[in-house]
Amino acid sequence: MGNKNKTISFRVSEDAFEALRDIAEERDISLSAVFRDYVDSLVAHDGKVRVVPENQAEQIENEFPPKVTVPKSFVREHERLELEAKHLRDQLDEYKAYVNALRERIDDEENVDDVVHLDDLDDELDTEDPLDEQFTIG
Repeated sequence: MGNKNKTISFRVSEDAFEALRDIAEERDISLSAVFRDYVDSLVAHDGKVRVVPENQAEQIENEFPPKVTVPKSFVREHERLELEAKHLRDQLDEYKAYVNALRERIDDEENVDDVVHLDDLDDELDTEDPLDEQFTIG
């Protein structure tokens, strides 16, 4: 199986295009070669590539990609929150399944007589007794 080249196309602003063309002319290569070099570097360094002027390359080489020390308590809290989120998602799935099961039971024509709708009860409760109004839902 041969190594086939693929074509990538994208749009850039006119100013960016002119800047890229200037870079290509400065290096005395084609514009396509600029992109090929960049893509090759990106692939070789697993996506951790930053384009900087050559005179700053040694300074940035030691700091890119940036490394940050994270306290163990932060990592533990993050893991705890991930577990809690997973637990809540599982609970939500269980509640959704329960609601769907209840809806299926309501939709069954055999059980329709057993269903009491609260709105219907409110309509039946039109009395003049002030105590009844305290228990009205809605």
